[in-house]
Amino acid sequence: MIEEMHLRDLGVIADAALPLGPGFTAITGETGAGKTMVVTGLGLLLGQRADSGVVRSGAAQAEVSGVWLVPEAGPVAARVDEAGGAVEPAGDGVCELHTGRTVTAEGRSRASVGGRAAPAGVLADLAGHLVVVHGQSEQLRLRSAVAQREALDRFGADPVQRARRTYREVWDTWRTLESERATLVDERDARADEAAALRADLDEIEKVAPQPGEDVELAARAERLGHVEELRVAAATAREALSSESDGVDVAALVGEARRALERGADSDADLAAHAEQIAEIGFRVAEIAVELSSYLADLEEDNPAELDAVEERRAALTALARRHGGGLDDVLALAETGGARLADLESSDARIEELTAQTQQAASALDAAAAELTAQREAAAVRLGEAVTAELHALAMPDARLEVAVSAGTPSADGRDDVALLLAPHPGASPRPVARSASGGELSRVMLAIEVVIGDVDPVPTFVFDEIDAGIGGAAAIEVGRRLARLAEASQVIVVTHLAQVAGFANNHLSVVKENDGSVTASSVRRLEGEDREAEMARLLSGLADSTAALDHARELLELSRVTD
Repeated sequence: MIEEMHLRDLGVIADAALPLGPGFTAITGETGAGKTMVVTGLGLLLGQRADSGVVRSGAAQAEVSGVWLVPEAGPVAARVDEAGGAVEPAGDGVCELHTGRTVTAEGRSRASVGGRAAPAGVLADLAGHLVVVHGQSEQLRLRSAVAQREALDRFGADPVQRARRTYREVWDTWRTLESERATLVDERDARADEAAALRADLDEIEKVAPQPGEDVELAARAERLGHVEELRVAAATAREALSSESDGVDVAALVGEARRALERGADSDADLAAHAEQIAEIGFRVAEIAVELSSYLADLEEDNPAELDAVEERRAALTALARRHGGGLDDVLALAETGGARLADLESSDARIEELTAQTQQAASALDAAAAELTAQREAAAVRLGEAVTAELHALAMPDARLEVAVSAGTPSADGRDDVALLLAPHPGASPRPVARSASGGELSRVMLAIEVVIGDVDPVPTFVFDEIDAGIGGAAAIEVGRRLARLAEASQVIVVTHLAQVAGFANNHLSVVKENDGSVTASSVRRLEGEDREAEMARLLSGLADSTAALDHARELLELSRVTD
């Protein structure tokens, strides 16, 4: 519920604090004093569209702030946390939530939630969990078919909600299966074409049979085969210089001679002995290299000049394969690795379609059963709702009215297969017609209130706001409206803007919007009424005269009536 609200420079209200709190709050005041600004301010806190016209004349901006009491855990606290705001613990599992809204004279709007700036859309998200507003221009919240179905489902309580959850689960399953099946059917030709192309690619890759790193190895092989004669001359010359088989001087002979010379003096000097060992090692390494070069020359002799043609042909085949698949050899090998699994998936689509068709049919049968159960529960709840609202209407001075709740076949959706319509027969002999078209303004107010009272008994809303729900009624009907509002306030916070003392008398919290005139600027303030002040305001509402003795007596009588009713 909303604990308090502060308005500044909103319409004719310069600065006003509204202590609201639990139960039934009535807001009264003279015409033009700014009573509806309370509803306007609350609308701004609930994310409604901002209009620069609400800014008080001469002011730079209008400001509205509110303090709400919300559950410590729940959708409101979760949404506030998601928006970066915070709630403040208030004890007993309840937290305080501070919200605010400013509107500049130029029409710019800013919002805050839980102490942090936030889009106005966050306030609108919270509104659905906090308040139901009934304004003068929309006396019946249940105008749309969707809203009327939701109202019936709320009244149906656990039996309807269980059937609805079951139906939604089966609906989601059916939709998932049907969507996948439809997608596969729609894409069947495309998948067949993809499978044919992939199969041809894999066949080609299998015929060429490329190996990892083969392109690099073949490039090196081609380079060697293309320069075999130059390589042979270079290797032979080097081997001859290292170790000539003729009588010529070579590196091995010179190293051997140097080693022997040092060894002759090694006995006399240890340094020469060390150098002799190093030269001996050089001699060994020269001999090894000469052997390796001989082996290299032997391999060159074995190279077949025709092999170069085969290598180049293989390289051409690999290059063409890579080019056709838009990459290098690694991409070809990757396709070969993953293509099989993809081809298996593509080729299995027909079998999957058959499987999904069978599963979809089973889900459709389950959906039919769930829809039938949901319809049955709604029809049973519709009878009870119609009877309960009809009884309320009789108590609200509509003794001959009858409300029917019609459940008929509608377009299948995630919420069932039913259309729900609230039909009103205002007097005997009249055919039931949609409520919005069969009731006068005053009757419409009472029908709306009766519906909210009945549904509120089984599924209360945290806060109701009624803007002149008593329009078009008076006398005994007004007293019954007040009594029903008090009943509704037993489970919900109820805030009512009213001009009838018969309604205001049942409130446990009476606020008056007082208009003052200082000669240049008209402003309004709000004060809580108690005792004689409240009696005077009630008298004013009854007769227009706050000090009329007869009106005061009548006001006290109404207040006494409300206490007896309590």
